Amino acid sequence: MNKILMTGHLGLIGRHLSPLLSQLSYEVVGFDIADGTGDICNTWQLSQALNECCGVIHLAAVSRVLWAQNDPEKCWQTNALASEQLLKLAANSTHKPWVLVASSREVYGEPKILPVTETMPLVPVNIYGRSKLYMEDAALSARSAGINTAIVRLANVYGCTLDHEDRVLPAFSRNAVLGVDLRVDGFEHLFDFTHVDDTVAGLVKAIAMLSEGEKQLPPIHLLPGHGTTLKQAAQMAIKAANSPSTIVEAASRAYDVARFIGDPSRAKSLLDWHASVLPEQGIARLVDAYNKKLKLGAHS
Repeated sequence: MNKILMTGHLGLIGRHLSPLLSQLSYEVVGFDIADGTGDICNTWQLSQALNECCGVIHLAAVSRVLWAQNDPEKCWQTNALASEQLLKLAANSTHKPWVLVASSREVYGEPKILPVTETMPLVPVNIYGRSKLYMEDAALSARSAGINTAIVRLANVYGCTLDHEDRVLPAFSRNAVLGVDLRVDGFEHLFDFTHVDDTVAGLVKAIAMLSEGEKQLPPIHLLPGHGTTLKQAAQMAIKAANSPSTIVEAASRAYDVARFIGDPSRAKSLLDWHASVLPEQGIARLVDAYNKKLKLGAHS
């Protein structure tokens, strides 16, 4: 049995992960509200989709801090309660599929020490982070019911023009190509940007371990461990685009974490994984992709 259920398969990560898994002879069953294949808040749909699946990759979520702040009830229902229900359904099924859940750096809140290891305190400062932490707790609890689970903590994944264009790196890259101002909400805000190609390569390694029966995989960061300020990222986009754009600083949002760099050592030791695309290279690729996309649009 090599059928895998992937919730949120049409998101940034799902679009890049599905082809890799297909190449490895997995049959990927997509489950996404965007194309009507499934809503993770619908228990009946979930239970039907789990039939004959050997594993679940749980990517579906209210996936942005901003959206979570704007609709906290929907965030909690989707990220926390629906995730918990998915894990219960998996635990109660006869074949007990493994479940990998995609969590976030937001579970740490505002860390006091950088870089952050996976054992540091989990003190989220916004509803999005709290919903992801609830999901993590549910994933760990599900192990007592006999299912193998893994928690992967992601950080600022980027790398595709199909991403939401108001997310920070797509916005910087697109605006640099267009020659318009780049708005930066906090020049010195510092983040660990992870290219989607690196993210999916790490996920494939974690999936392989779960498929082989790994029962006690601890939470793992998939990130470069390399900090970049928002001002630096904006400058990289302008340089890559050879753009006349200027950078405009705006006030940061009160519910945003201001600084995060993660320690990738555990992923290296347990998964033999490390990030290979650093932000300057990844942003240059994204700028190039927007160049091509916008030129194509202009001629269509």
